Amino acid sequence: MPPSLPGRAQRHTLHPPLIRNDERMLRFTFVGDSMTIGSAGELTWRYRMWQHLRAAYGDGAFEVAGPRETLHDKTANAPVSHDYADADPAFPRNHLAGWGEGWLHMAPVIEEAVALARTDVLLISLGLIDLGFYTNAEQTAQNVRRFVAGARAANPRVRMVLLPVIPNVRAETDAPFAAEVAHFNTLLAKAVADLDSGPSPLLLASVPESYDIHQDTYDGTHPNASGERKLADTFALAMRQAWGPVGASHGGLA
Repeated sequence: MPPSLPGRAQRHTLHPPLIRNDERMLRFTFVGDSMTIGSAGELTWRYRMWQHLRAAYGDGAFEVAGPRETLHDKTANAPVSHDYADADPAFPRNHLAGWGEGWLHMAPVIEEAVALARTDVLLISLGLIDLGFYTNAEQTAQNVRRFVAGARAANPRVRMVLLPVIPNVRAETDAPFAAEVAHFNTLLAKAVADLDSGPSPLLLASVPESYDIHQDTYDGTHPNASGERKLADTFALAMRQAWGPVGASHGGLA
C-alpha cells in the first residue's frame, strides 16, 4: 500500500531552462516503466516535474503530450486507473509509460509516439525492467540506440534527457544483477556521448545523490512522495546545468 502523499505544495523548485520554439509551444513527453506510470493513489514524479515546468514557463506556455493517460491499477493488473491522489486538476496526465515496459518495448513505438504527439523534449526513465526480465546490458544498450534513432526519425531536433537505472532492492542481494545494472549505466553514458548531436542533444541526468531506496521508495523500487520529488528535481537540475542560455540556432534556451 503506497504511503499517503502530500498536497500540491512543492517546497523546492529547480526551474529547468526555458527551451524555446519559434513555431508553437513546446511539448514534453514522459517515457518510462512502472516508476513513471505510477499506480493508483500516487501523484508520480511526472506530476512533480510538471510543477517544475509550470513554474518555469507559466500556465498555457507548454504542453505535456503522449498517447496514454492512466495509472496502473494493481488490483486489475492493468493501466486503467485515473486516481491521481490529490493532483491539481490542471495536471496533464499524458505520458508514454507502462508497468513492466522498458527500452525493449518503447524502441519500436517511439517514432510513432513522437510524430503523433509532436514531441520536442523526451524525459526518459527506463532500463530496470529490461535488465530484470528481458535483456542483458549490451542488448538493452542496443535498444537505447534504436529508441534514439526512432525518435529522431520522427523529429530530427528532438531533445532527450535520460536517467540511469537506479539499482533497486534486488541489487542488494543479487550480485550479478547489480553488476548488469552498473554495466548498463556505463553503456548508457557511452551511448549518450556517441549519439549526442547539436540539432538533437542528449543529456544524461544523474541519480540523485541522496536517493535512498529504503527512504524514497515504498517497496525498494517504486518512488514514494520524497522519491518522486528527487526524480523530478534531478531532471530539472540536469536541464538547467547543461542547457543554459544558447543561441536560437540550437533551439534557444533562456
